[in-house]
Amino acid sequence: MPQFNKRPPSDTPFGSVAQSPLLDGSLMSTNTSDSFIDNHPIELPPSARRATTLDVPGLTKSKVSPDGTISDRDVGSKLVIVMVGLPARGKSYITKKLARYLNWQQHETKIFNVGNTRRQANANAGPATHPLPDTSADSSPTIAPTQDSTFFSPSNQANARIREEWAMQTLDKLLDFILIEGGSIGILDATNTTIRRRRRVMERVKERSNNQLKILFVENICNDPELLEQNFRLKLSGPDYRDQDPETALKDFRLRVKNYEKVYEPIGEAEENIEGFQFIKMIDVGKKVVAYNIQGFLAAQTVFFLLNFNLQPRQIWITRHGESEDNISGHIGGDAPLTERGRKYAKALAKFIDHQREVFRRQQLEEYNKRIQSGRYAPKESPAGSGTSSPYSELDELPFCVWTSMLKRSVQSAAYFDEDRYDIKEMRMLDELYAGSFDHMTYDEIREKYPEEYEARKKNKLAYRYPGIGGESYLDVINRLRPIIVELERMHDHVLLITHRVVSRVLLAYFMNLNRSNIGDLDVPLHTLYMLEPKPYGVECAVYEYDENSDWFHKISSAPEQNQNGL
Repeated sequence: MPQFNKRPPSDTPFGSVAQSPLLDGSLMSTNTSDSFIDNHPIELPPSARRATTLDVPGLTKSKVSPDGTISDRDVGSKLVIVMVGLPARGKSYITKKLARYLNWQQHETKIFNVGNTRRQANANAGPATHPLPDTSADSSPTIAPTQDSTFFSPSNQANARIREEWAMQTLDKLLDFILIEGGSIGILDATNTTIRRRRRVMERVKERSNNQLKILFVENICNDPELLEQNFRLKLSGPDYRDQDPETALKDFRLRVKNYEKVYEPIGEAEENIEGFQFIKMIDVGKKVVAYNIQGFLAAQTVFFLLNFNLQPRQIWITRHGESEDNISGHIGGDAPLTERGRKYAKALAKFIDHQREVFRRQQLEEYNKRIQSGRYAPKESPAGSGTSSPYSELDELPFCVWTSMLKRSVQSAAYFDEDRYDIKEMRMLDELYAGSFDHMTYDEIREKYPEEYEARKKNKLAYRYPGIGGESYLDVINRLRPIIVELERMHDHVLLITHRVVSRVLLAYFMNLNRSNIGDLDVPLHTLYMLEPKPYGVECAVYEYDENSDWFHKISSAPEQNQNGL
């Protein structure tokens, strides 16, 4: 057997390896296999805890986690997120968006809402129409038969015990999800407004996880009176007030908030001194974010996401490119140009987006004017010397971005947009899933020549990675789309994404909060346009189909459908 060449010609040249100078000017050898070390082996003590590094399904693997999910033994890598704050501060809104993002990143995440536990336990007790303070007592809980004012007083210990029992029941379900059912992240959606409650939550988590699980507190603070008023009115459509008179319900909810305010203790220095205590403060739904002592990959991912979203009304449009030559021949991948039909679609697309932009602008100005006339919004003062301005003149029109992939069929589909009115940009992250060695083949060819690969993809489309250099899976596409998703959450502008089938499926699955098993089955046909409009309660979706005869788009549905052919 030839002698092993420690430094082959393709490796780093020997002379480029720096040596460490000693005080006397001589050089210290970098060889660690000297006689001292050989004769005196170093024994390291066993680690007191396991490493808590990143696990990403489809992108990492190990013996204990071949698919990249956090293994059951790595409890310290999992996370409990505990919401904190007064009612109507946006806690549930943030938990839903956060859970959607983390699940889309393939981290098993679930929300546990104390209000739901309370409603399931007894529809006529506790804060079904009023709040209960986050205080605790030692005796067992009881259900009060009536709901007079004393029932909701912070000094009412019987009701406090009920509240505490519901909170701990919900927390135990969360811990079951993480410790028994294989979940990665559990979110406790409740007010948790007192130090005592938060300490009890920490004690229960430490007790059940043998002090391994990390806890991240997320406190929501809102000082914006207009935003608070909007949140208050949104509560009227919730399960506690849905069938009540609006004015009576609003008055009742304001009293609920006042009761919580009496006992509210914001996170402060007293808790900062607790070992391992970490928190995020979200002020006015992300206008200001404070992060303290953040530990672990999942907690860091949570902070990163919470820095990048807003409530700005805007529209997100998604479409595949116009028909290409490869679409006609059935070849996957490639870089073919548009057909004549595809160019016709591109022209109509630019005209339709121009029209929809004007429609949104009119609606925006009408709503703005109504808010001023109702006294809910004060118009800005006109600059000196500019004369009197109308409400309409001071509200700027939102910019509009058009993003394409770097493939011809996508770039050509944006060719008819006016670059003076639209910010057009090519992004490699929006390229279609790359099929590796199978690029520019048809599915029939793959089935005939590589039946095992064809069946493997059919069995698990999400995790299947095409063979060959650069071959991708759906999970790879999800990972490279992360900066796109974060930018879509952060930006205040309208945007149209002209992309491809797999990328469209992944983006739509995110905004519609679809289960991962449904991503590969979304039906996203050519010449179809999807409009997504973020709202405080979720995302509104509309689907428009291009009609060649009328050369225009027609609204056909409120959500994409399932794909039936398995491609």
